[in-house]
Amino acid sequence: MNTRYRCPVCQQREKTFSLYIDTATGEHIHPTVGRCNRESKCNNHYTPKQYFQDNNISFDTPQFKQYSPRPIAVKEKPISIIHVDIFKASLRAYEANNFIKYLTDLFGDEVSKELKSRYFIGTSNHWKDATVFWQIDIRGKIRTGKIMLYSPTTGKRIKKPFNHINWVHSALKMDDYELKQCFFGEHLLIDKTKHVAIVESEKTAIIASVYLPEFIWLAAGSKDGLNAQKCSVLKGRTITLFPDLNAFEKWNNKAKELSHLAKFTVSSLLERKATAKEKEQGLDLADYLIKQKVPAEAAPSIEPLAEVNIVEQPKRECWEQEINELENYFASIAPPPHPIKLNSYSTITDCSKFIEAHLIELKTHSGNKRFTPYLSRMQELKQILSK
Repeated sequence: MNTRYRCPVCQQREKTFSLYIDTATGEHIHPTVGRCNRESKCNNHYTPKQYFQDNNISFDTPQFKQYSPRPIAVKEKPISIIHVDIFKASLRAYEANNFIKYLTDLFGDEVSKELKSRYFIGTSNHWKDATVFWQIDIRGKIRTGKIMLYSPTTGKRIKKPFNHINWVHSALKMDDYELKQCFFGEHLLIDKTKHVAIVESEKTAIIASVYLPEFIWLAAGSKDGLNAQKCSVLKGRTITLFPDLNAFEKWNNKAKELSHLAKFTVSSLLERKATAKEKEQGLDLADYLIKQKVPAEAAPSIEPLAEVNIVEQPKRECWEQEINELENYFASIAPPPHPIKLNSYSTITDCSKFIEAHLIELKTHSGNKRFTPYLSRMQELKQILSK
């Protein structure tokens, strides 16, 4: 924040404007030459090249001829990681986590528990009731964590009196931290069976994973979060990008640029469906999904599925056959009294209560795609106990 200034265009009180520096002198080129990070609402980016052209500054002048850049061999520093004890210490105190409160109100306790386990959502005391979104790479290394503060009622980020966003390595004042970001949710890519969907924000990835569980949902972290280094982990996979409003063109160009790595498709759903007011507000996919207000007895009809070349599961009106099979199976066995490790991120501590609660939810919401995780967990448990 010490290197940011007030944007000369939007004149925000917050420090949003980064200035370009002349690397030969270490001085700013000009107070107007820089970039505002309010991309959707301001989009001011005045480059040195534009400044030189506008002011008839030639690169043939002695000012520039004295520079003779030479290639310098730079030894790449090892990527820094967060110690696992710091990470583990955050996976608790969810009663003091506004984002978890919001998820619980939105989806219920069981789904909320699964989401925080799947994405390793943490709690931070950097600000009261704050959340940590950990960036864990595909090898399980913790690159960093993004600390953010949300409203527990609206699910929106708290930006007053300042924008509540920070990084774990910065909050802990880790000197010489060599940060190399990865996708939020990258650790889920160990599953090779699903197509991948990428959105901008961590919140959107988490919420979308409930509505459309056929994808692995990742977050780029920002509009500029797609780059070749980060996307190298996607090599050979099929990817659908869901840009926020006002970012479609940028991500569409980025998809073409990265097409040598993977097969990219860009969803234009929000661009086509949003009203003028929603475009002004910068609607994202999570806002769209939540607005569907899907009745409990019906599965959501989400348009992006039609834009992706995937094999869809046959539609059914209910899961009566599957539920009956599960109910008969669990009635025929004695549930084990000890904890059962369901998968790499979930452990059942009380099988009897788990089975009873899940059967109730499945019978109540049979056929509702939002409750597919309940069916999947019960089938996983049956498979484990059958072995």
